[in-house]
Amino acid sequence: MTLGLCPNEKEVADLLACGQWPQAAPAELRAHAASCRSCAELVLITLAFRAARTTAAAAAPLVSPGILWWRAQFRRRNAAIERVTRPLLGAQIFAFLVCIAVAIGFTASHVTQSLSWIAEISQLLRPPSIDVAKFWPSSLAGSGSALWVLVPLLAMLALLGGVAVYLASSEEQ
Repeated sequence: MTLGLCPNEKEVADLLACGQWPQAAPAELRAHAASCRSCAELVLITLAFRAARTTAAAAAPLVSPGILWWRAQFRRRNAAIERVTRPLLGAQIFAFLVCIAVAIGFTASHVTQSLSWIAEISQLLRPPSIDVAKFWPSSLAGSGSALWVLVPLLAMLALLGGVAVYLASSEEQ
Protein backbone atom coordinates (compact mmCIF):
# COMPACT_ATOMS: atom_id res chain seq x y z
CA MET A 1 0.00 0.00 0.00
CA THR A 2 1.43 3.37 -1.03
CA LEU A 3 0.86 6.72 0.57
CA GLY A 4 0.61 9.97 -1.41
CA LEU A 5 1.08 9.90 -5.17
CA CYS A 6 1.29 6.52 -6.81
CA PRO A 7 3.66 6.13 -9.78
CA ASN A 8 1.09 3.87 -11.53
CA GLU A 9 -1.84 6.26 -11.06
CA LYS A 10 -1.33 8.00 -14.43
CA GLU A 11 -1.36 4.68 -16.28
CA VAL A 12 -4.56 3.60 -14.48
CA ALA A 13 -6.14 6.99 -15.23
CA ASP A 14 -5.24 6.71 -18.94
CA LEU A 15 -6.85 3.27 -19.19
CA LEU A 16 -9.95 4.54 -17.37
CA ALA A 17 -10.18 7.56 -19.69
CA CYS A 18 -10.05 5.29 -22.74
CA GLY A 19 -12.73 3.02 -21.28
CA GLN A 20 -10.45 -0.01 -21.39
CA TRP A 21 -9.81 -0.42 -17.66
CA PRO A 22 -10.02 -4.03 -16.72
CA GLN A 23 -9.81 -5.54 -20.23
CA ALA A 24 -6.62 -3.91 -21.55
CA ALA A 25 -4.83 -3.58 -18.20
CA PRO A 26 -1.93 -5.98 -17.51
CA ALA A 27 -2.39 -8.41 -14.62
CA GLU A 28 0.26 -6.74 -12.44
CA LEU A 29 -1.47 -3.32 -12.89
CA ARG A 30 -4.82 -4.83 -11.85
CA ALA A 31 -3.15 -6.42 -8.83
CA HIS A 32 -1.51 -3.08 -7.99
CA ALA A 33 -4.84 -1.23 -8.26
CA ALA A 34 -6.40 -3.75 -5.89
CA SER A 35 -3.68 -3.20 -3.28
CA CYS A 36 -3.02 0.56 -3.74
CA ARG A 37 -5.53 2.79 -1.97
CA SER A 38 -5.03 5.73 -4.35
CA CYS A 39 -5.49 3.64 -7.50
CA ALA A 40 -8.43 1.71 -6.02
CA GLU A 41 -10.25 4.95 -5.16
CA LEU A 42 -9.52 6.34 -8.62
CA VAL A 43 -11.00 3.23 -10.26
CA LEU A 44 -14.02 3.16 -7.93
CA ILE A 45 -14.86 6.85 -8.34
CA THR A 46 -14.31 6.90 -12.10
CA LEU A 47 -16.49 3.81 -12.68
CA ALA A 48 -19.21 5.20 -10.38
CA PHE A 49 -19.28 8.53 -12.23
CA ARG A 50 -19.32 6.76 -15.59
CA ALA A 51 -22.29 4.59 -14.50
CA ALA A 52 -24.15 7.66 -13.19
CA ARG A 53 -23.50 9.54 -16.43
CA THR A 54 -24.75 6.60 -18.50
CA THR A 55 -27.91 6.34 -16.39
CA ALA A 56 -28.57 10.09 -16.59
CA ALA A 57 -27.99 10.16 -20.35
CA ALA A 58 -30.41 7.28 -20.85
CA ALA A 59 -33.06 9.00 -18.72
CA ALA A 60 -32.80 12.40 -20.41
CA PRO A 61 -34.94 12.66 -23.55
CA LEU A 62 -33.13 14.19 -26.48
CA VAL A 63 -35.01 17.00 -28.15
CA SER A 64 -34.98 17.23 -31.89
CA PRO A 65 -32.64 19.93 -33.25
CA GLY A 66 -35.48 21.17 -35.43
CA ILE A 67 -37.60 21.89 -32.37
CA LEU A 68 -34.73 23.70 -30.70
CA TRP A 69 -34.21 25.83 -33.83
CA TRP A 70 -37.94 26.55 -34.08
CA ARG A 71 -38.09 27.64 -30.42
CA ALA A 72 -35.08 29.91 -30.89
CA GLN A 73 -36.66 31.51 -33.96
CA PHE A 74 -39.95 31.90 -32.10
CA ARG A 75 -38.23 33.65 -29.17
CA ARG A 76 -36.24 35.88 -31.51
CA ARG A 77 -39.38 36.88 -33.42
CA ASN A 78 -41.33 37.61 -30.22
CA ALA A 79 -38.47 39.73 -28.90
CA ALA A 80 -38.40 41.71 -32.15
CA ILE A 81 -42.17 42.24 -32.06
CA GLU A 82 -41.96 43.40 -28.46
CA ARG A 83 -39.18 45.86 -29.30
CA VAL A 84 -41.23 47.28 -32.18
CA THR A 85 -44.54 47.55 -30.33
CA ARG A 86 -43.11 49.24 -27.24
CA PRO A 87 -42.87 52.70 -28.93
CA LEU A 88 -46.27 52.17 -30.58
CA LEU A 89 -47.88 51.65 -27.19
CA GLY A 90 -46.32 54.89 -25.97
CA ALA A 91 -47.63 56.71 -29.04
CA GLN A 92 -51.11 55.30 -28.51
CA ILE A 93 -51.13 56.39 -24.87
CA PHE A 94 -49.93 59.86 -25.89
CA ALA A 95 -52.64 60.11 -28.58
CA PHE A 96 -55.29 58.99 -26.10
CA LEU A 97 -54.21 61.61 -23.57
CA VAL A 98 -54.22 64.32 -26.26
CA CYS A 99 -57.75 63.31 -27.30
CA ILE A 100 -58.92 63.43 -23.70
CA ALA A 101 -57.34 66.87 -23.23
CA VAL A 102 -58.97 68.17 -26.42
CA ALA A 103 -62.35 66.77 -25.39
CA ILE A 104 -62.10 68.37 -21.95
CA GLY A 105 -61.01 71.68 -23.47
CA PHE A 106 -63.81 71.62 -26.03
CA THR A 107 -66.38 70.74 -23.39
CA ALA A 108 -65.16 73.47 -21.07
CA SER A 109 -65.22 76.10 -23.80
CA HIS A 110 -68.69 75.23 -25.05
CA VAL A 111 -70.49 74.42 -21.79
CA THR A 112 -72.80 77.43 -21.78
CA GLN A 113 -73.71 77.09 -25.43
CA SER A 114 -74.30 73.35 -25.15
CA LEU A 115 -76.40 73.71 -22.01
CA SER A 116 -78.72 76.20 -23.72
CA TRP A 117 -78.86 73.92 -26.78
CA ILE A 118 -79.68 70.89 -24.64
CA ALA A 119 -82.34 72.89 -22.79
CA GLU A 120 -83.97 73.75 -26.11
CA ILE A 121 -83.90 70.11 -27.20
CA SER A 122 -85.34 68.99 -23.87
CA GLN A 123 -88.18 71.49 -24.29
CA LEU A 124 -88.93 69.99 -27.71
CA LEU A 125 -88.82 66.43 -26.39
CA ARG A 126 -91.03 67.11 -23.38
CA PRO A 127 -94.65 66.05 -23.93
CA PRO A 128 -97.02 68.99 -23.39
CA SER A 129 -99.59 67.11 -21.28
CA ILE A 130 -97.19 65.85 -18.56
CA ASP A 131 -96.20 68.09 -15.69
CA VAL A 132 -92.44 67.64 -15.46
CA ALA A 133 -92.20 68.78 -11.86
CA LYS A 134 -94.11 65.68 -10.71
CA PHE A 135 -91.85 63.14 -12.43
CA TRP A 136 -88.40 64.76 -12.51
CA PRO A 137 -86.21 65.76 -9.58
CA SER A 138 -86.32 69.47 -8.89
CA SER A 139 -82.70 70.05 -9.89
CA LEU A 140 -83.29 68.61 -13.37
CA ALA A 141 -86.77 70.03 -13.99
CA GLY A 142 -85.65 73.62 -14.40
CA SER A 143 -85.41 75.08 -17.86
CA GLY A 144 -81.74 76.06 -17.47
CA SER A 145 -80.44 72.64 -16.39
CA ALA A 146 -80.53 69.65 -18.70
CA LEU A 147 -78.00 67.31 -17.13
CA TRP A 148 -80.26 64.35 -17.78
CA VAL A 149 -79.29 64.63 -21.46
CA LEU A 150 -75.69 65.79 -21.04
CA VAL A 151 -74.58 63.03 -18.67
CA PRO A 152 -75.67 60.11 -20.91
CA LEU A 153 -74.09 61.82 -23.93
CA LEU A 154 -70.76 62.19 -22.10
CA ALA A 155 -70.97 58.59 -20.86
CA MET A 156 -71.60 57.37 -24.41
CA LEU A 157 -68.65 59.45 -25.67
CA ALA A 158 -66.37 57.97 -22.98
CA LEU A 159 -67.55 54.44 -23.79
CA LEU A 160 -66.97 54.89 -27.52
CA GLY A 161 -63.55 56.38 -26.83
CA GLY A 162 -62.62 53.38 -24.68
CA VAL A 163 -63.77 50.96 -27.37
CA ALA A 164 -61.79 52.84 -30.01
CA VAL A 165 -58.61 52.75 -27.89
CA TYR A 166 -59.11 49.05 -27.19
CA LEU A 167 -59.56 48.23 -30.87
CA ALA A 168 -56.56 50.34 -31.84
CA SER A 169 -54.28 48.65 -29.30
CA SER A 170 -55.48 45.04 -29.62
CA GLU A 171 -52.82 42.53 -30.65
CA GLU A 172 -55.11 40.54 -32.92
CA GLN A 173 -54.80 42.93 -35.83
